[in-house]
Amino acid sequence: MDSAAINRFEASRGRLASLAYRLLGSAADAEDAVQDTFLRWQAADRERIETPEAWLTKVVTNLCLDRLRSAQARHERAAGDWLPEPLLEGDPLLGPADTYEQRESVSLAVLTLMERLSPVERAAYVLREAFCYPHAEIAGVLDITESASQQHVHRARRRVAAQRRRGDEADPASARRIVEEFLAAAASGRTERLVALLTTDVTAVSDGAGLARRLLRYTTRERVASYVRAGFKPTPAKRRLAGGSPAMHFALVNGSPAVLAVVDDRVVGAVAFEVSDGKVASLRGIAAADRLARLNVAWRRHEPDAPVISAW
Repeated sequence: MDSAAINRFEASRGRLASLAYRLLGSAADAEDAVQDTFLRWQAADRERIETPEAWLTKVVTNLCLDRLRSAQARHERAAGDWLPEPLLEGDPLLGPADTYEQRESVSLAVLTLMERLSPVERAAYVLREAFCYPHAEIAGVLDITESASQQHVHRARRRVAAQRRRGDEADPASARRIVEEFLAAAASGRTERLVALLTTDVTAVSDGAGLARRLLRYTTRERVASYVRAGFKPTPAKRRLAGGSPAMHFALVNGSPAVLAVVDDRVVGAVAFEVSDGKVASLRGIAAADRLARLNVAWRRHEPDAPVISAW
């Protein structure tokens, strides 16, 4: 393949990867889809491709749809053992973030809610909300009519909105303050301090430090506070599992405030928050090593601020 063809693909790589991540919720799967797209670009009769960007978008989207429709993916996600892969602020896979809708579409909350959509609804929603594609182009990518594209996007918006309570877009200083208050309350061991920081309809989801077969889910302020208090209580067994005594750092993950537990420059756990009216509305705890791989690569290139807790 000549250098011009390679350069044309590379010019689209970032957009394709961001699209694939939004569709699949996994950095590794997104990168695989982009690499498969490159192989198809390499083998294609490129002289017959009128609009390379549209062709590449269609190929990567359909590769992602094939993955979402596969028996293995349906089983994994239906079994309740799936969470989106968290990404550190600044990761190019997060893609466009100029509008509220673009930032919202890559949040862990919306990536999770999109699991309730059909693969075609998910693709139409992402192409419209995150990449501002007109319905005529979405129809071409998905091989549907323009009217069907409008219907898919409308249904997807309605279904996401029905389950989604929009959190606040807190500035970094306010987000850090909320995280610091949360950590102080968790470390105090006093459930009532934690309850006061939670909304009345707070929820929490955890992968059980990467050891649970199913996701662990908690509702009500009291149950969430008890889960947090137990989870953040240091014990020798937890330190052995983590490989040491972690430092607790504030970070932004998929646009949301988060706590990262770091041992020897290695992230061993992440808790991402959604905030509403100054209180924590939801938490997602992720500690499975394979879900933290890309975040770890980004963290090692990152220059973090001083930890909120230097030794847990």
